[in-house]
Amino acid sequence: MNAPDAVRALGALAQEHRLAAFRLLVQAGAGGLPAGAIAERLGIAASSLSFHLAALTHAGLVAPHRQGRQVIYAVNYPAMNALMGYLTENCCGGVPCAAPLPPCPSVEEDRSMTRRIYNVLFLCTGNSARSIIGEVLMRHYGAGRFRAWSAGSHPKGEPHPMAIATLAGLGYDTAGLRSKSWNEFTGPDAPQFDFIFTVCDNAAGEACPVWLGHPMTAHWGIADPAAVEGEGQREAFVEAVRLLRRRIELLVELPLSSLDDLATRRKLAEIGQIEGATRIEAPQP
Repeated sequence: MNAPDAVRALGALAQEHRLAAFRLLVQAGAGGLPAGAIAERLGIAASSLSFHLAALTHAGLVAPHRQGRQVIYAVNYPAMNALMGYLTENCCGGVPCAAPLPPCPSVEEDRSMTRRIYNVLFLCTGNSARSIIGEVLMRHYGAGRFRAWSAGSHPKGEPHPMAIATLAGLGYDTAGLRSKSWNEFTGPDAPQFDFIFTVCDNAAGEACPVWLGHPMTAHWGIADPAAVEGEGQREAFVEAVRLLRRRIELLVELPLSSLDDLATRRKLAEIGQIEGATRIEAPQP
């Protein structure tokens, strides 16, 4: 790194919010974070954050990349290492004064080492509305990191027409969707799931099959939009999409590779209790 590049990088960091955003991205690792998650964690308005991220990108310290419809921001490790090397060059007159820091991998190297595809199954009783919506949204927002399926304990046989119409109307891909039994996913050739989410209270209370691989489970129950009849049904489905989308966005934003099992389970449970959560009633004695 030469002096002009170092001045530009240091100038980009010489602002409280930009420094905080850069430090947060360093903590997040090469997987990075979407702008919305950065703004939420730092309490910065999205419009202001956009300006600060642009400054960090122009200085070469941050490398944005597109993931589905989101732009993910990640630290440019080679640039960070070059800046650190420039600042410490000939440190202490060439006499070793401290143990050197281990080199950070490049963004592409670290992304290739840590990138893992997670398998997710959404469950409800009929597999016609909420679990279908979860499958579609996870495939959309988790593209490249998550694969999604859905199933039911007593499948209706076909997705609810309003679920298909609402998802398609909002621009989501609904090709190939079908209502199916969870028994399809219990054989030796079935995907090995990392996460299983029940999205209706009835499914959460049923005895599920024994899943291979001991996946993490959580209840993300929301109200059944198919229970609404008449003119309000479409609005109910739009609301179900909104509530499940927010849960899925929070899951996608989690730094799963850096969380232990206990922390991940806690996060999944917390996501299930956000706005719109239904409560499973205790059985009557």
